[in-house]
Amino acid sequence: MAELEEFASNLARKAGEKLYEKLNGQHQIQYKGAIDLVTEADKMSEELILSAISRRFPEHGILSEESAARNEHAAWRWIVDPLDGTTNYAHGFPFFCVSIALEQEGELALGVVYDPVRDELFSARRQGGAYCNGKRIYVSAERDLSRSLLATGFPYDIRVSPDNNLNHFSAMAVQAQAIRRPGAAALDLAYLAAGRLDGFWELKLKPWDTAAGCLIVSEAGGVISDLKGQPWHLYSPGLMASNGLIHQQMMDVIRQTEA
Repeated sequence: MAELEEFASNLARKAGEKLYEKLNGQHQIQYKGAIDLVTEADKMSEELILSAISRRFPEHGILSEESAARNEHAAWRWIVDPLDGTTNYAHGFPFFCVSIALEQEGELALGVVYDPVRDELFSARRQGGAYCNGKRIYVSAERDLSRSLLATGFPYDIRVSPDNNLNHFSAMAVQAQAIRRPGAAALDLAYLAAGRLDGFWELKLKPWDTAAGCLIVSEAGGVISDLKGQPWHLYSPGLMASNGLIHQQMMDVIRQTEA
């Protein structure tokens, strides 16, 4: 597993460095929906990562944001977001990352999230703890929601779907100390794992948004669930993550909005 982690970490760094080089250039932007976009940088990063995985581990499965799934029934599966925070990236807003996770028989085995702007590599192995640039990290010790810094995001169908998180945001905003909406879920989760945030929630995330970050949070001592308090899985319709100490308080706010 150490060898796999080193491979994933080096790959995330290489892709991230390429993204950073192109951050302030002109981008070719295509729209997958009204506000859901993809750039040539997403595709460049994805090609770099997927090609390397396929060469090194041709029998492994791959699930990535911009490509069709490969080897879907393989025992090992890589879950890749080549550029989480594409909208930020397209605007030159420097909050984005590369996220790579690996599943073994359906269970998350390792995850890496690399932020090339701050040169921070967050990583975790199952039952091995969580790290940032090789230093052990832990979730915060804050016990009071009213003193907690949270993060969230909004789904791409916010303009057309009533299930858009605006009700949860309004309710949580008057209960927490503050809420941030940075725009890259994988990096939000990494920040939670490092104690920079106390809680996070979001709707309609995809496996590539959450796989690596959720493992890192769990290995840093945090708690993960769906928005109803049930066990979270990669295809859950909602995600709540916290330091564990404010989890029930966050859950209570969400439940009040749905009563």
